Amino acid sequence: MYKYDDYDQKLVDERVIQFRDQTQRYLDGKLEEAEYLPLRLQNGIYVQRHAPMLRVAIPYGMLNSNQLRKLAYIARTYDKGYAHFTTRQNVQFNWPALENCPDILQELAKVEMHAIQTSGNCIRNTTTDQFAGIAQDEITDPRPWCEIVRQWSTFHPEFAFLPRKFKIAISGTEEDRAAIKVHDVGLQLVKNADGSLAFDVYVGGGLGRTPMIGNLVRKNLPAKHLLTYLEAVLRVYNQFGRRDNKYKARIKILVKALGVEGFAQKVESEWTHLVDGPSTLTENAIAKAASFFIDPAYENAPDKGCFVQQRADNKAFSRFVTNNTQAHKKDGYIAVTVSLKKTGIAPGDVTDSQMDLVADLADKYSFGELRVSHHQNLILSDVKQSDLFELWQILEENNLATPNIGKLTDMICCPGGDFCGLANAKSIPVAEAIQRRFDDLDHLYDLGDIEFNFSGCMNACGHHHIGNIGLLGVDRKGEEFYQVSLGGRSGSDANIGKILGPAVKQDRIPDAIEAIMGVYVENRIEGESFVEAYHRLGQAKFKERVYA
Repeated sequence: MYKYDDYDQKLVDERVIQFRDQTQRYLDGKLEEAEYLPLRLQNGIYVQRHAPMLRVAIPYGMLNSNQLRKLAYIARTYDKGYAHFTTRQNVQFNWPALENCPDILQELAKVEMHAIQTSGNCIRNTTTDQFAGIAQDEITDPRPWCEIVRQWSTFHPEFAFLPRKFKIAISGTEEDRAAIKVHDVGLQLVKNADGSLAFDVYVGGGLGRTPMIGNLVRKNLPAKHLLTYLEAVLRVYNQFGRRDNKYKARIKILVKALGVEGFAQKVESEWTHLVDGPSTLTENAIAKAASFFIDPAYENAPDKGCFVQQRADNKAFSRFVTNNTQAHKKDGYIAVTVSLKKTGIAPGDVTDSQMDLVADLADKYSFGELRVSHHQNLILSDVKQSDLFELWQILEENNLATPNIGKLTDMICCPGGDFCGLANAKSIPVAEAIQRRFDDLDHLYDLGDIEFNFSGCMNACGHHHIGNIGLLGVDRKGEEFYQVSLGGRSGSDANIGKILGPAVKQDRIPDAIEAIMGVYVENRIEGESFVEAYHRLGQAKFKERVYA
């Protein structure tokens, strides 16, 4: 993991002191709301339906055990005993008092964490694959590049007040697990024949009110030019992005207005003033970033113990291995996804005691390291296969071993109308109703891998547009309805789902999902996933069944 140096620590500590003064002046009536608003936003504080919400940055989804324990302490001391992990590898607290937020930020600074630029019209947290650095199919580790972008973007004076928020994701594998094509900028690492690294740069992706897939604007950008090219993109956006209408202010609208070629030409023109300039990455700078992301002290070919026999003897354990583990680049090790999707619990929520437990498990089984996925689960990245059965038993006892990763009930879900002031409808109770309808594991596994994404409003925090099945909460004259979309995908073949038809009443949603699954089961061919079957069959059969 990246470790703060003295400069980093001083920067974060001084930011807390500054924000404490700003908050006190606001509470004393010396700062107007309009003056305080951008200050609190760039320190991660929203005002929600019932209380402020604090969003804490988890850069590229990496945590150590001490940091997770600190999050547990904050949940216990300043919140209601739980936290919520988000689709952008951050964590949110839904109930802090505004006057306590500076104290929370001070606690975070003690463990090299902060909430800087987790909101506001600035460059947000850079995200990547939750298996970065350990995946067998990795071209190269994207985490050093995420760290380079993080250092460049934090407090960048030119990009602190953009037309709208700006999100960057980086993928280091051919199979995109970071959803780069639905970000403002998506970066795909590629390796040339001579071994040199480069980036394919996608711009103009995004969800929300006008969902779009990003466009390839620069192929094979030499890695040393990453920051200068990003600066050119941001400068074009800063100059030409709309500021008169926040719904048309994202860079995707600018790319569409100028056309991909027109936008790319403006970027290339701007880049001529920056290329080979001071922001060009040197070999030393790249090597320094990479030096923080070294492998832990793996054993060479550790004994796998009774792993194979344990799977044969225990059906529940075998299901967990099949669904909740990922192959590791190091023989004898495995990555374990800790499910935060147990039926009856809001997806992505975890209690303070569970966080303390997972921190202890990370220390005992995973070199003190864990990850957050954009599917709102936690990952113990470096577990010996010989330890897996023992680890599973502990997770099972603490409601953290639900064997449903990648399945229908492993849904992405925003907090919705229960918390968010922007939401049109509740998402948590509807998610639970669907989970209960599909709670039979044999049926769940028969349906196969399905990405189910759920948002409570058009802001699409639940990424409903790119779910194989997507739900969007809408308000119909004070009643909560839900719009169903099908066929979305988030990977290398990303596309936006297509709305099935009129919005459906809340109490009919589980029936609608069951009807959709019925059409799939009746018409699939062997080995065909739901989303593959949908694109082969077309929408008509599904629509007819749901609205019969």
